[in-house]
Amino acid sequence: GKYHPHGDSSVYEAMVRMSQKWKMGSVLVDMHGNNGSQDGDGPAAMRYTEARLSPAAEALLADIDKKTVDFVPNFDDEEYEPVVLPAKFPTLLVNGSMGMATGYATNIPPHNLNEIIAAVVYRIDNPGCSVEDLMGFVKGPDFPTGGIVEGLDEIKKAFRTGRGRIVMKSKVEVTDTALIVTEIPFEVNKADLVRKIDEIRLNKKIDGILEVRDESDREGLRIVIDKKK
Repeated sequence: GKYHPHGDSSVYEAMVRMSQKWKMGSVLVDMHGNNGSQDGDGPAAMRYTEARLSPAAEALLADIDKKTVDFVPNFDDEEYEPVVLPAKFPTLLVNGSMGMATGYATNIPPHNLNEIIAAVVYRIDNPGCSVEDLMGFVKGPDFPTGGIVEGLDEIKKAFRTGRGRIVMKSKVEVTDTALIVTEIPFEVNKADLVRKIDEIRLNKKIDGILEVRDESDREGLRIVIDKKK
């Protein structure tokens, strides 16, 4: 309430997202209880869950008492809040961001923490380095749900100009009797995907699909598409 004027329900939704492994490259909230699922299920009501900062979030706040960043009054001028966090890693690149302001929208994909740190260290040592030099460390976006990113030209364009299309496809293992999907594109609802494949089977848009099953469990994601001989 001191720092956020929009009430607790919008804060709770934001907090839940920060705890979801399939949305965040590096989760910022360690949550106890039901925090939703990749099928689009909602989290439990806030009275049934508990939360604390994850180690990554601790790294964003570690030096906040050491006057390393500027503080400004909050919305009702009763408290002071930091202009930026004294972050020990570039969370905006690692976790990505989606949002809208006045006339502008942003959609930054998540990246691999190790690659980003290596690139930051290189950039500090070599301030005049090129995009190509940094791409020696950061190959492209790295999504928490896996999947295969296609098209190097668009990734280079995005890194150079800030605008580009990231085209993704699922990772599929092909056997004699089935197609086994083990990774799906970022932000794709798994239950919707399985239902759409089943609709293709029912409408015979693609002939040869016997059955589609979601066999995901605690070991990971697994969608099996049985095919005819």
